Amino acid sequence: MRGRQGREIATGRLPGASLSPPPALHTSHSRDTSRGTTHPTPRTDTAAAMQDSPITRPAAASSLGFGVGLRPVHFPVILERVAQQQLRIDWFEIISENYMVPGGRPLRILDEIRSHVPVVLHGVSMNLGSTDPLDEAYLEGLARLADRVDPPWVSDHLCWTGVDAHNLHDLLPLPYTAETVRHVADRIGRVQDRLRRQIAIENVSSYLSYTSDEMTEWEFLTAIAEEADCGILLDVNNIFVSAHNHDFDASLYVDAIPIERIYQIHLAGHSVQGPLLIDTHDHPVRAEVWKLYERVISRIGPTATLIEWDDRIPSYGVLESEALLARSLCEDLLAHGDSESPRSARSPQVGQE
Repeated sequence: MRGRQGREIATGRLPGASLSPPPALHTSHSRDTSRGTTHPTPRTDTAAAMQDSPITRPAAASSLGFGVGLRPVHFPVILERVAQQQLRIDWFEIISENYMVPGGRPLRILDEIRSHVPVVLHGVSMNLGSTDPLDEAYLEGLARLADRVDPPWVSDHLCWTGVDAHNLHDLLPLPYTAETVRHVADRIGRVQDRLRRQIAIENVSSYLSYTSDEMTEWEFLTAIAEEADCGILLDVNNIFVSAHNHDFDASLYVDAIPIERIYQIHLAGHSVQGPLLIDTHDHPVRAEVWKLYERVISRIGPTATLIEWDDRIPSYGVLESEALLARSLCEDLLAHGDSESPRSARSPQVGQE
């Protein structure tokens, strides 16, 4: 079958799982008023316990500031800015896998930059949603890197990236079911035990849905974070992209995520391909995404924010300007106390199609 705008609608098995039916699930039901339907949501001991002892966000979640991804093409200008004490952003995020090596120039540069500003680790290979065993060698390398960098947190994606030892090199969505919640939360728990630290999971953009979905994406993300007791890296662009592709209200999503779970925010650009929006990370942040970001900040307050730009990478100055715009929007919004800040209506859209 195909869904709205030509998306394939897949079945809801976990990647690599057998065709046998899952065991009976004990669920409570919550009503999604936007769709007028009832969705089962998992009831867990962890979630019940949190009602008695609510968690708080890490201090860095509200104090880290505004950052950009650390890319090798920008090493020279960043090192020059560091040497001249003219680094205008507050922190960097690295792709963990690029630095899980025994030595070399990238690690030396990372050590130099880390001595001046915080660095967050962001991975793409944890494969949290797969039924393959967790990669112990990968986790060992990630643990060594985390011990070296001492990041405010480590993050990866709420998705699956391969099965049967085959890496598909993509961030693939999961079925939104109670079975999947339990499966992924258990794997996150084992990762956190191995790393000896909490991680944050990022919502991915998606272009298909599953016939077996039992809840909305935001209910699914929240249920896993609470069951696993981990943080959330809220990608605002991914929410906007998926809201368009799946025809839901992005504001419902951002308003539903527990504030105490949000460690970090991602902002990025996307592309238009026919009826779909594609999360390509190769454009400036679009005006609609800035507006959604303002809605998030007005609700949760200052939160560590990063600009992602992974293809058609511009000069470092362009990337820095996007991060500084995020800072200005945040400052204006918090100063005015609403989303109608003076800068909101004139966010630049240079280079967009």
